[in-house]
Amino acid sequence: MNRNSLDLGHSCVIMALAAIYSLFIINKSGGLIYYKDYGSAGRTDTNDSLRLASLWHSMHAISQQLSPTPGCEGIDLLQAHNFDLHCFQSLTGTKFFAVCETGAQNIETLLKVIYELYTDFVLKNPFYEMEMPIRCELFDLNLAQVIQKDRVTLLGR
Repeated sequence: MNRNSLDLGHSCVIMALAAIYSLFIINKSGGLIYYKDYGSAGRTDTNDSLRLASLWHSMHAISQQLSPTPGCEGIDLLQAHNFDLHCFQSLTGTKFFAVCETGAQNIETLLKVIYELYTDFVLKNPFYEMEMPIRCELFDLNLAQVIQKDRVTLLGR
């Protein structure tokens, strides 16, 4: 395995070579179920993170309806001057989005790895109630390892 990959059980994935500022997980009805700030310059409080999640959920849904292309699944990437916002939507409608530095590479892959962690440590947890905020220690620990691996890879480039 090379230094840019991470082995999660049977799957080996290429990690993103970019700084992640924050991670949001939104349930299918638009509620924020997980938020983690990774030291972004403009830290958001709880109310702001709830508003951002709701706003992104709404923009994602509106983009699906306004798209001239049939079968559009919504916004995957929003690019701004100071950051990029990447989104991955699971088949169940749960959205994973990361705010990261501009020009970030392989963020879609990183979001899919985070989704794997979500399915392995949150959905398989017998004490987790669907659509509720995520409070799973194993998810937090494994997510921290994935993000730390991403940051170590970033320092090596």
